[in-house]
Amino acid sequence: MSDVNEEKFNNSPRRAGYRFPAEWEKHEATWLTWPHKEASWPGKIDTIYKPYCEFIKIVAEGEKVRINVNDEATKAFAISKLKDVGADLGQIEFYFNPSNDAWCRDHGPAFLINPAAEHKKVIVDWGYNAWGDKYPPYELDDVIPTLIGDHFDLPVFNPGIVMEGGSVEFNGAGTILTSRSCLLNENRNPDLNQEQIETYLKECYGALQVLWVSDGIVGDDTDGHIDDTVRFVNPNTVLTVVESNPLDENYQLLQENLAELKAMRLINGTPLNIIQLPMPSAVIHEDTRLPASYANFYIANAAVVVPTFRDSNDEKALEIIRSVFPNRKVVGIDSTDIIWGLGSFHCLSQQEPAV
Repeated sequence: MSDVNEEKFNNSPRRAGYRFPAEWEKHEATWLTWPHKEASWPGKIDTIYKPYCEFIKIVAEGEKVRINVNDEATKAFAISKLKDVGADLGQIEFYFNPSNDAWCRDHGPAFLINPAAEHKKVIVDWGYNAWGDKYPPYELDDVIPTLIGDHFDLPVFNPGIVMEGGSVEFNGAGTILTSRSCLLNENRNPDLNQEQIETYLKECYGALQVLWVSDGIVGDDTDGHIDDTVRFVNPNTVLTVVESNPLDENYQLLQENLAELKAMRLINGTPLNIIQLPMPSAVIHEDTRLPASYANFYIANAAVVVPTFRDSNDEKALEIIRSVFPNRKVVGIDSTDIIWGLGSFHCLSQQEPAV
């Protein structure tokens, strides 16, 4: 196990030739953490298991699914729910890594690869503080990447700063997209400025460029994760959500993000190819606006799984996503209950790349 030199980065993943692949590159597996925290879905947790297991079933058609569980009882419960939807249990593995919550995109391991290295795969274990210390305790979630590294005998880099997987988006060719509202929030790393955070991102993800939008959508308790607003679908193309109703509270902030995206240039100087994705109508539960977004899709080996919301724009969003993933099955799964937890399929999952 090795630690990154926080000052000089002389042992960083980038300098060792590692990079974080794009999500559409081939996976060895998808990692999940089985949901068990009732406070994340107050009054609704029993309703999420069917769509959650349908998600697992689809992902398992093309890759292993590795699930962190608290104990044997949780494993048995998970197996019973997976059997109910006909998931291929031969593709599903369980690991006893106790957790506080289910959001594996943010607390799970960041896998980097270098096919030429002695260790072809390594893990970056960022600090995790439940989105600015909003939902303690989170000590179990914070150590999951290192537990996984220990189990698979993978080197683990520890940058020593707070960072969540949902706050960064990758094109696989050296560019990271993120948001100022999240990574520059004082509840994450108040002692670091934008330039310093960019250095951490580039050195620890093996990237060359960081591009910034301003904000996230209303109702997002992560302070604006990029995986609810802008997603790379190939090295130079992004899908970005826009709101068509000028009276909606998301309208102006998404227009500002769109203008920022239009001004961006990739490493080779070319502009982004921008495809607009609609937003669903406001999803409100118990007087709370939820962060419902079609951008929170997950790209698996055999499919792209898209959250839907019983909305008139569901099919339009699916057709747009199908147009950019012609070689993958694009499947919509009702996320109306899951989004009560303030996240969806991308937030719940973390890919492990193949080497």
